[in-house]
Amino acid sequence: MGICISSASSGIHQAEDGFENVAYLQETIAYNGVQKIGSLYSKVGSKGLNQDAASLYHDYGMEGGVFCGVFDGHGKNGHLVSKMVKDRLASLLLRQRDALAKTGVNISRERADGDLHPSETFDQWKRACISAFKVMDKEIKLRESLDCSYSGTTAVVFIKQGEDMIIANLGDSRAVLGAISDDRIIPVQLTTDLKPSLPSEADRIRKCKGRVLALQEQPHIQRVWLPNEDSPGLAMSRAFGDFRLKDYGVIALPRISYHRLTSSDQFLVLATDGVWDVLSNEQVVSIVWAAENKQEAAIAVVEAAVVAWRKKFPSSNVDDCTVVCLFLQNRE
Repeated sequence: MGICISSASSGIHQAEDGFENVAYLQETIAYNGVQKIGSLYSKVGSKGLNQDAASLYHDYGMEGGVFCGVFDGHGKNGHLVSKMVKDRLASLLLRQRDALAKTGVNISRERADGDLHPSETFDQWKRACISAFKVMDKEIKLRESLDCSYSGTTAVVFIKQGEDMIIANLGDSRAVLGAISDDRIIPVQLTTDLKPSLPSEADRIRKCKGRVLALQEQPHIQRVWLPNEDSPGLAMSRAFGDFRLKDYGVIALPRISYHRLTSSDQFLVLATDGVWDVLSNEQVVSIVWAAENKQEAAIAVVEAAVVAWRKKFPSSNVDDCTVVCLFLQNRE
């Protein structure tokens, strides 16, 4: 089964001017066929090629269902890996979900990392995510023309099925919910940045003989190194690709969480670390909430991040910045 899309759409289109790395469903991202539910924007930094990518699918898995994701590539071929994941992961997830449904596997009632009680929908999608991420990593490895020894990508994806929201995270991109509390918008972080600085992540890497050390000139950034080589210095602990590090604790197993949609939940923001390195969760949700309209929300966050980069790190290269904003309520 492929990605379910509205009959009004002719398929997935590539956008222009800042949208070259994002895929969306033209004119079908809508509630009641009128209001678009989200916006995407990706802007290249000053390091060279844009290695970020993003996608947003409407009517995914079921009528009204949504899939969205952001992917932050790194290394020589990172831009190719992030694009490959952007193009393949959503359909792989559906395929794995459908295969589980057909086999009638007994689904265990596991608790999620998130809040409330997960439904059977979550359990099924959780298994599908674990399987699909594993298959995706194998597909990248088997691509003969693509050397991913030291190249890879992060991935944070969000799946909405009715009131059930499933989040799968690999690396240091982030998902943040904008929710109403006491008549103001507040951030609710739905993912944990999976970096070598996390004790549990560092423990796994060290048990696999990998090294976790910071560079002298960047003491605040822990990195993963091979046992006997001062390379590659990866600043995340989980990723697609990076196959030279897969024997040393860097894994492609996502951390999966669950959230039940409530009337307080207004929107979701997925963004690569180029945004979170310079903007706080509070700043991002405030920018989205104040945006002129839904279509401008992602652009507003990216442009604010670029300005913040130039102010905070005037002598550093601006990172690629990519944002997906998904609106969960019908709001003018």
